[in-house]
Amino acid sequence: MKKVYIFVALVVILIFAVGWRAYAPGSSNSSIFGNKSKSTKTTTKKISPSFNKNKHSISDPRSIWIVVNKQRPLKPIDYTPLDLTPVGNGQLMRKEAAAALANLIAAAAGQGLKITADSGYRSYAIQVSVYNNEVRQHGQAVADSESAKPGYSEHQTGFAVDVGGGGCNIEDCFANTKEGKWVAEHAYEYGFILRYTADKQSVTGYRYEPWHIRYVGTELSTEMNNDGITTLEEFFGL
Repeated sequence: MKKVYIFVALVVILIFAVGWRAYAPGSSNSSIFGNKSKSTKTTTKKISPSFNKNKHSISDPRSIWIVVNKQRPLKPIDYTPLDLTPVGNGQLMRKEAAAALANLIAAAAGQGLKITADSGYRSYAIQVSVYNNEVRQHGQAVADSESAKPGYSEHQTGFAVDVGGGGCNIEDCFANTKEGKWVAEHAYEYGFILRYTADKQSVTGYRYEPWHIRYVGTELSTEMNNDGITTLEEFFGL
């Protein structure tokens, strides 16, 4: 019996010795225990410069990054842009936004699509009429989900426009037209974002509007597209 114990003890010692040599520091298998072999290479990921969110004001109504929503009215509340330019169909937009919209419409036309500007700049006085009409027709709650109160509308900045095409103008059906799908996919390339998306009503306060696009410039629209962020509120942490 004593010989059996001695034999077992020798086997255990042998196994321990072999294991220690195989995985001792410096051996080829030592990385299993967290030690890296000398042949391990490390790579450094190239980090791009951070996007400057302070490049333009989000409060100045003249800024292309102005954020207007139910909690952020224009100041002054009756603000009027000074460089309004025709964009067709009797509509106006700020000069820079108008040029970008012309490029967007031209690009779509090159694909056999016809996109029109159906509602651009609205003055404070016009928004009073639009909002009150919504309240009369649909009630306060519905009006507040579809129309901005005077002084709280992106249209008053001159940077927003409602577009149409494919037989659908300022209606939900625009999203299902070729024109609507093209706008949703390519608007950012021309400096526009789809401002009120289907899944962000709790963020923007407005229901889905596939026809409402907002000019922010290609720098910001591209950054938002690359980051997968669809609202100005989320991008700027508002």
